[in-house]
Amino acid sequence: MAVIAIIAQGAMGAGIGRRLSQRGATVLTSLVGRSAASAQRAAAAGMRDAIAAELAGADIFLSVLPPAEAKACAAWLAPALAAAPRKAVYVDCNAISPATATEVAAIIAPTGAAFVDGGIIGGSPREDGYTPVLYVSGPEADRLAPLSEHGLDVRVTPGPVGAASALKMSYAGITKGLVALSSAMMLAATRAGAAEGFRTELARSQPQLLAWFGRMVPPMPDKAYRWVGEMEEIADFTGPEAAAIYQAIAGFYEGMAADQAGTGEKAAALAAFLKDPA
Repeated sequence: MAVIAIIAQGAMGAGIGRRLSQRGATVLTSLVGRSAASAQRAAAAGMRDAIAAELAGADIFLSVLPPAEAKACAAWLAPALAAAPRKAVYVDCNAISPATATEVAAIIAPTGAAFVDGGIIGGSPREDGYTPVLYVSGPEADRLAPLSEHGLDVRVTPGPVGAASALKMSYAGITKGLVALSSAMMLAATRAGAAEGFRTELARSQPQLLAWFGRMVPPMPDKAYRWVGEMEEIADFTGPEAAAIYQAIAGFYEGMAADQAGTGEKAAALAAFLKDPA
């Protein structure tokens, strides 16, 4: 039976933990400094609270956090990894740029633990069997077979550490970038009194795009606060070609997060725009 450690217990971390525990793995986590809601999610997912030494001695350690916390997590676990006689394979699954992934790998390297670069594409595992894809890269990527054996969809992408992060950045730059662009235009059309005509034209000439917007935009306001840092990482990844674009998109998501924490006016306007008139 594999022992998998996961930090932390957000929707994705808890969802992965639940899938692994349901498929027979022992799943560890740390609740130090976490909220009561995090503790409840962990318990519901079958995740057991453990000290750092236990996490460091697991078969695999998964870091599943907001991008800004990736390096701090590695620095927190590094002393326990260095002291562990049997070290976990450290997998950074966060939405970070290849440059940031390299920095995380450099924190882990002195501990003697193996490092794998990862990137998750898709939503949290669901009870209906849906599973996101965890892309991994680097010379130690093949060591993650236990994750596949316990219900995750793990795929090795060719390339060094950073390749999986680059794949994630490229994919999210399109999908979450398009969510931001479409949302901004829906809001602008609504303010200008053109929402009905704009939606009618999308239904006529871009029905597949409109259907995609209908699936992807409504859940966005609840996630916008998490996507700010991801867009900033994508700006770093693209460099001069598109950094300004993704910094602006980060600003858009920051505004959506503030709206969601406040009146929810923008979220309501988007929902109204996408409501099927039929």
